[in-house]
This record gives sequence, C-alpha cells and structure tokens, in this order.
Amino acid sequence: MIKKIILFTFLINTIYSFSQKTSSSPYSFFGIGDHAKLKSVEELSMGQIGGALNSEYHLNLTNPASFSELKWTTYVFSGGTKGITIDDGVNKQTSSATSLTYIALGIPIRTNQGLAFGLQLNTAVGYSLLDSQYEDIDGENTLVETTKLTGEGGTNKVFLGYGYHFPFNLNLGLEAAYIFGGIENSILNRRLGVQLATKSKSDAYVKGFSYKLGAQYIHDLKNNLKLKIGVSATMSNTLDEKGDLYLLTVENSEGGGNIIDIDTISNYSAQIESPIKSVLSAGIGKDNKWFVGAEYTFQDGIDFNGGIYDDITNYYYDKSNAIGFGGYYIPKFNSIASYWHRVTYRAGFNYKNLGLVINDTDIEEYGISFGASLPLGLRISNANIGFEFGKRGTNKNNLIQENFYNFRVSLSLNDKWFKKRKIY
Repeated sequence: MIKKIILFTFLINTIYSFSQKTSSSPYSFFGIGDHAKLKSVEELSMGQIGGALNSEYHLNLTNPASFSELKWTTYVFSGGTKGITIDDGVNKQTSSATSLTYIALGIPIRTNQGLAFGLQLNTAVGYSLLDSQYEDIDGENTLVETTKLTGEGGTNKVFLGYGYHFPFNLNLGLEAAYIFGGIENSILNRRLGVQLATKSKSDAYVKGFSYKLGAQYIHDLKNNLKLKIGVSATMSNTLDEKGDLYLLTVENSEGGGNIIDIDTISNYSAQIESPIKSVLSAGIGKDNKWFVGAEYTFQDGIDFNGGIYDDITNYYYDKSNAIGFGGYYIPKFNSIASYWHRVTYRAGFNYKNLGLVINDTDIEEYGISFGASLPLGLRISNANIGFEFGKRGTNKNNLIQENFYNFRVSLSLNDKWFKKRKIY
C-alpha cells in the first residue's frame, strides 16, 4: 500500500513537470487567467452539479464531505480538449488547447471516513491578440502599427481533503489546498519606418493557501427515494504575486530578429483577495438508479491590489454567480445480460456570470453538457467521458464572443486496500 502511494505521488510530480497549453481563450488575459472548473468529469457532465452527491467509488470534488462515503480506494486521472471559435463581429478564428486537468487519489478509512489528495488545474493563461492600425498613405490603406499581446502559464492547486460520516446521515468535510504557478505576459509594438520594435514583458509567480468546508445531509423518503442536500464554502483567501517587469527591443523584421534585453524595469508585488465562495446543492433520486438536482454558486468580486493591477481601468471583477441543473440515469446497475444497462448516462445545463466586467459589460457563459460512465469489464472501475457545448461573452461593445466545445475524459480506477487476511 505504501508503495502505491509513493508511485501515485511520483506520477503527479512527473506529469506536471511538463509544460502544457491549458487555455486558448482571449478572456484568459484578465487577472491570473481563466478559472478552471474544479469539478470531476462526472459532475461537469451534469450541468456542473455535484455538491450534494457522494459515491462509494467515485470522487466528487465540489464538496469534501463526500469523501466520507468512499468504500473503495479510487485513483482518478482526467484530461480534456477545448476548442473555441472567436467572433469579434467582423472576423472569426478558431483555436484549441489540450491539457491534464486533475489527478487524485481517494482512500476510505474504516467505514465512516475518507481521505483524498491530488493536483488540479486552477487557472490557465493562453492568448495571442493582435491589434493592427492602418492609415491612408498615397491613396493606399497601409499598415502602420501592430500591437501583439501574448500570455501563457497559469496556476495549479494541490489539495488534501477529509470527510467524516456521522450516524444520523450527516457528512462533514474539510479541504486544505496550496495554490502556485507562474504567468508570463508580453506586449510587442511595431511601427512602420522604425528600425526597432519595443517589447514589454511581465514574469510573475503566484502562491497562497485556501481552505474549504463542506456538509451533506441525506433524508430518506418513501419508495427508496432520497433527498440529498449539500453545502460547501471556500473561505476567503489571499494569493501573493511577485514579478519582474522587463523592457526589450526587437529588430523590426518579419522573422522577429534579435531580442536585446535593455533592463529589468522594476520588481513588483501584488495581492489577489478572493471572498468566500459558497455552493448550495440539492437533489432527489434513488441510489445507483437515477438522480436529478440543482446547484447555485455565488461569490463577491475578487480584488487585485498592487503591482500591474493598479493601472488597469477597463475591467474589474464584480459579484459572480452560477446555476446548474442536471442528473444521471442507470438502466440496471448490476445487469449481467447487457453492458449498456450498466452505463451511467448524464446530462445537464449551466449558466454563469463570471463576475468579470469589461467595457461596462458583464461576461456571461452558457453551456449544455452530457456524458457517460463506461464500466471497465465486470469491475466497478469506469472510464468517464463528457461533452459540453456553450457560449461565452459577446461581440458587442468591442468585445469577443466565444463559441466553444469541451471534450473531457477520465479514468476512475478502484481497488481494495487494508484487507484483513483470513487464515483457514
């Protein structure tokens, strides 16, 4: 068992030691990037609901109280591909990004406790924006200036969660997490007739801690129905950002030419203050048969203080909220005659106000999702797939609309640890 934990930890470090393109969204320009959905593939396939759900052999990442219901040691690996079509009202462009999104391990303790730890993608930066200026020169529309903005990087989250099941159908949980990562942004300006182009660059590192509390209550109804209620709260926290600002010159040619590092302009420090984030979830269903539910998430605006954020005037963060509806259906959980009867089918809808306000316009997102958990042979392990189609933003007020799809996949592998040996 100890060897398995060491191997799992080594795998986490190995996978995340490789760089990966985690975002292709222009909206990842703002703040510390595009905030990842910190949920499992199963939850994301049901309209992003999951705060009231728990399972003996699946990890639900919204609410740490769900870990108390684990009966099988569960390994989870997940990745996905996101493709977007960007529309500014005049032109359209497509891009995509593929990344590992989380890896985690859940371990049952006795019969009423559970422990889970792992690594998740927290925020992602990945954009390339070009602004071109034209002038009428000698009767021709001539390109006189270009400004290219690029960014990459993001933050990751290492978490450790614990859940405890009480005799009266109440689960409580706690999660502690460390957030860390690096972000690089640059602006390259070229002008017609000028020998050297100018490039400014910021190179920052972000780190900090966060804590989450969770509770779940299950009420038994008639006909084996169960009402499930979940509440979780990520407590207010502060991330520290430290970075360097650079000024460089570049030979003004098609290939880019040599880059000359003039100097580090300055060092800076900033703080990202996140208010408490609350999740309320409820639903009704029969275990291993069906479930329908809803989830509501809300948070006050995030504050960015110091450093490069003090000079920003065209955007800010306000209150954010999200609502999702969804559920699952299993034709026959223990069917021997039909494989497809043992498949878990999922679907849902979600809406989110990101809390990001640009040019006095709220950025909103809509999505529909569906997916399935495919049993691996006659075991309880599953391969989980999920699809999502949606829209983010608008092409009004000089903004950009994204039409996107997400394809997600995960493996949920189960095993029994701490077996008592029997002597015959």
